[in-house]
Amino acid sequence: MVQRRRSHIHPRTGPEKALGLALCEVRRERGMSQEELALESGFDRTYISLLERGVQSPTLRTLLKLSEVLGIRASEIVRQAEVRLDPKLADKR
Repeated sequence: MVQRRRSHIHPRTGPEKALGLALCEVRRERGMSQEELALESGFDRTYISLLERGVQSPTLRTLLKLSEVLGIRASEIVRQAEVRLDPKLADKR
């Protein structure tokens, strides 16, 4: 039996993609690599990559841990994702 290689679907839009882009943006603003974030948070670098590409969705526990390492509130990462989904929300605070 030949095993097929499992490929990841890369979403172009949607909440997973928006959250991943927000996470990536915050990480880069902090001057961290995916490897550094992974090491400091206790996650695998490939998992960080999957999150940032929107292929995986983080659990609340994961989001809280990543935000702690990044020095930002988890709610701020979610807010940035919401703005990506609906730019009209950028003006509301």
